[in-house]
Amino acid sequence: MQIKGNVALVTGGASGLGEATVTRFVENGGHAAILDLQEDRGTSLVEKLGSDNVIYIKTNVTSEEEVQSAVNQTIEKFGVIHAAINCAGIGTAEKTVGKEKPHDLGTFTRVIQVNLIGTFNVIRLVAEKMIRNSPNEEGERGVIINTASVAAFDGQMGQAAYSASKGGIVGMTLPIARDLASHGIRVITIAPGLMDTPLLAGAPEKVRNALGAMVPFPKRLGYSSEYAMLAQSIIENPLLNGETIRLDGAIRMQPK
Repeated sequence: MQIKGNVALVTGGASGLGEATVTRFVENGGHAAILDLQEDRGTSLVEKLGSDNVIYIKTNVTSEEEVQSAVNQTIEKFGVIHAAINCAGIGTAEKTVGKEKPHDLGTFTRVIQVNLIGTFNVIRLVAEKMIRNSPNEEGERGVIINTASVAAFDGQMGQAAYSASKGGIVGMTLPIARDLASHGIRVITIAPGLMDTPLLAGAPEKVRNALGAMVPFPKRLGYSSEYAMLAQSIIENPLLNGETIRLDGAIRMQPK
């Protein structure tokens, strides 16, 4: 599947990995729907890339009604959805038992709700529309890309909730790919390592440099553009399916 002339729906598309993916899609002749809660950033990106190319829809991925509405609005704008890239997510740092109390159950539930259930919510509602697409010469109707994390495999202290949510995304990749295979829809997950995204933007330069030095090669934080580059490769390579790809410079996270 080529990007040119095709349409992507990108959650978390107003910043970080999602913004880079939206930008790359448009720069390569495609169209994109930005689903995000950051209204200012979303509308600013539309102004930058052009309203003929992108649409911003304020969306909470945990809401069935809001995601369904966003999917419908995207189709009303562009006529079809060929790719869905799930970048929306949140993180937290809290030990299972802290100095004074156990891990807050509400926080754990919220991370699972947004990262894991939100991702599945988008997958199921987008896939229901994708199966109606006309197949290309390979019989392909759509591509779904999810975002996990190396924390799914190398979870550090304080990452129980985050690792569980990302591990769930990894775990459901193959069965969903198998579910949708007969419809010509591929499902792939990217597991980024330490990326230079808004989550780390507020960290002191010394901390950012130290984190980058942990990566075997290249010794730096990953760029959002490198995530977008991989997303494009996945979309364009029809044999990639049912797999999780680490994008991490060979890093394996230490306990803390």
